[in-house]
Amino acid sequence: MRKYLLLCLAALAWPAQAALKVLACEPEWAALVTELAGERAEVAAATSAWQDPHRIEARPSLIARARRADLVVCTGAGLEIGWLPVLLRESANPRIQPGRPGYFLAADFVALLDKPQRVSRAEGDVHPEGNPHIQTDPRQIARVAEALAQRLARLEPDQAAWYQARHADFTRRWQAAQQRWETRAARLRGVRVVSQHNGFPYLYQWLGLVEVATLEPKPGLEPSVAHLGAVTEALKARPASLIVRAAYQPARPSEWLAERTGLPIAVLPFTVGGSDRASDLFGLFDDTLDRLLAAAR
Repeated sequence: MRKYLLLCLAALAWPAQAALKVLACEPEWAALVTELAGERAEVAAATSAWQDPHRIEARPSLIARARRADLVVCTGAGLEIGWLPVLLRESANPRIQPGRPGYFLAADFVALLDKPQRVSRAEGDVHPEGNPHIQTDPRQIARVAEALAQRLARLEPDQAAWYQARHADFTRRWQAAQQRWETRAARLRGVRVVSQHNGFPYLYQWLGLVEVATLEPKPGLEPSVAHLGAVTEALKARPASLIVRAAYQPARPSEWLAERTGLPIAVLPFTVGGSDRASDLFGLFDDTLDRLLAAAR
């Protein structure tokens, strides 16, 4: 059946060359566009898994890519507020400006968690619309995929059948993988964790993990030794089983806590490219679960 579907997709691959130039703000969206568009899109990512997506410079090479793009795919929810507006303005590309078909924000199609009661710079890197790190839950990826496939078809209406077929194939494989992931992760439900940064609420909600503390005193602020000491004391009353941090984050805070509590650390890829195994969206979740399960033994 898969062979037949791939043959159908190949038949729809006319013309063969990439028709759309896509600039994705983060690696997960570049990977998703590749899943949905295949050879019809030339895809570039503005950031890598080893960069903090909050803090990127709108350098000339990125502006040049944005100038040629037919579509930009970003997370939204304020994640790229420090650099995406500059990129769009400097590109002077009318196709990818807000409100145009070539401007796509994934967070617009997801119910966001952690909407703050109060918005102030004194509270750190808070996002008024909610937590933007939606790529850590495969159910959110599925919702974005449906909207993104429709957007790609809108940009190339004569190729709508191609995008519909690619989306159907991706959805079939994704649903099977999600079922497999959830079966393997069943024993993680109720496991209590300490996060270095509030970057995994969607992952925790999906798997039933319970966050009991974060190492950053406020989002985006490096923890002091005094704050880490306070977290260590608090864990005596509310114990945890492991510490979670993203691969791109500095190791020192989580290692400081691990040395004093004996808790294992799960270093998660966080996005595509964050580890050798996380080379695509499927590998991202395979590796994330393996690392959590190994740390939670």
